[in-house]
Amino acid sequence: MQENEPRSTETDKEQTVSADYSAAIDQVDSWVDGAIRLLPNFTVALVVLLFALLVGSVLSFLIRRQLKRRSRDNLGDVLGSLVKWCLVLVGFLLAATIVMPSLKPGDLIAGLGVGSVAIGFAFKDILQNWLAGLLILVRQPFAIGDQIKVAEFEGTVHRIETRATLIDTYDGERVVVPNSDIYTNAIVVKTAHTRRRSEYEIGIGYSDDIGQACEVIRNTLADVEGVLHEPAPEALPWDLSASWVSISMRWWTNSAKSDVTHVRAQVIQAVKEALDEAGIDMPFETQVHLFHDQTDESDGERGVQREGWPANRAEKPPRPRWKASEEQRAAGQGTSGQSRNRGSGKSADGNE
Repeated sequence: MQENEPRSTETDKEQTVSADYSAAIDQVDSWVDGAIRLLPNFTVALVVLLFALLVGSVLSFLIRRQLKRRSRDNLGDVLGSLVKWCLVLVGFLLAATIVMPSLKPGDLIAGLGVGSVAIGFAFKDILQNWLAGLLILVRQPFAIGDQIKVAEFEGTVHRIETRATLIDTYDGERVVVPNSDIYTNAIVVKTAHTRRRSEYEIGIGYSDDIGQACEVIRNTLADVEGVLHEPAPEALPWDLSASWVSISMRWWTNSAKSDVTHVRAQVIQAVKEALDEAGIDMPFETQVHLFHDQTDESDGERGVQREGWPANRAEKPPRPRWKASEEQRAAGQGTSGQSRNRGSGKSADGNE
């Protein structure tokens, strides 16, 4: 009996291994049989998916071409891609229900809703920029080629993408601004209109004729190349400053930055030369600095000290140094003369 025990154990192991192999083979066979049975479903699902892809591509092409005719290429790209991939997603859901008939469309939509919430939280910034870019393209507050200012950046719009807007600055740099920043913040569209007004203040002397100066400036502005005659340029008295009378010059040019900059330079040069020719003064800023030497012995004595300290009206006002020195000298001479007179009187009495 003891000799037969190891043989029975080995026999049991062989039966177990063979049983395991047979179970695995049976499982694989069932999978193959199921795949064969579902092969028509796979074929139909593939056809549906390819059909959805084809229809989406055709619609995307038509949308792009239609919007390109309206000079809205970026919007065509975004909407075309959106329509295409939406149709592909619908086709994928239909193909999944065809391959797995037990899978209900409602379950797929419910699962897709939960997944979309998770994806939305994970890609919040990307989706926010994409939606902002789509709204910008649809509402079109500015177009490619417009000159805009966003925060501290100013330049020409190069391209509007789904995530960001590309701006070429005037000094040759490119700025990538997220669409959410553009859509939620204030922007300045410099070329929204064909004309733009510029302004510059210039000062003339108080002794000059304001009317004559304004007339000279208006005539000069009208003769500068690039300044529009309608609306007419203006010259308005604007401020009475400390050293001059300020005159505000206003003129209109084309809204492009290059026109505004070059015309401004010509206006400043032409007005300066015209005022010089007319004999109208453009004074420098005048400032008066009062310095006080605090080493004098008379500092603090309001009747003796020099100018520079605040005067008390109830007392004698401060005097210049030269005047105080003369008074002190005169007072000293008067005192010495009285002393001499008193001395002479005593000697006379003594002689007497």
